[in-house]
Amino acid sequence: MMKTRSFLFLFVLLSFVTFSKAQSNPDDAAIKKSLTGFVNSIKKKKIEQGVNHIYPKFFTIIPKEQMVQILTMTYNNPFMKIDMSNLRFGNIEKPEKIGNEYFALAPYFFSLRCNVSSINDDMKKKIGAAFTQKYGKNNVKYLANESTYLVHANMRACAVSQDRKSWKFVILEKEYKSQLVKVLPKKILDKI
Repeated sequence: MMKTRSFLFLFVLLSFVTFSKAQSNPDDAAIKKSLTGFVNSIKKKKIEQGVNHIYPKFFTIIPKEQMVQILTMTYNNPFMKIDMSNLRFGNIEKPEKIGNEYFALAPYFFSLRCNVSSINDDMKKKIGAAFTQKYGKNNVKYLANESTYLVHANMRACAVSQDRKSWKFVILEKEYKSQLVKVLPKKILDKI
């Protein structure tokens, strides 16, 4: 009798925790789907399709055409072969309505493999330094025998939506916080 009660209590407790987690942020699936679409578009070198996932107000900082060029030079560069894999998500914030839009911070992670074998040693070092500065020393490894950088990218994006179904993104990086003042509400910027 005592075992049955203990088991029942444990079952109810686990069910409650699972249910509350599932109900905590019903927007998670839509945000993950849109962010995955962005990452997969870049990964498949469909740059313009990827840029369409970016929050339109961001283009007041960097024009859309320039963003396409930057991403094309980075991910479709004949001198560097870049592969992205293992996309994962952290705990996505519950969307908060500010003005007429919803905002939610979405941490995400992926692995980056960058083959730099066709670049000279000086450029390899500069690329390595840029990776280290952006992702941290512990997240960048250089495989000399393959001329390849392995990067564990820990990123954050701000998901923005008017209807909580279609989400657009701004990639959040501290070094661009001063520029993002033109794009995101102060309440969101204070979290960066």
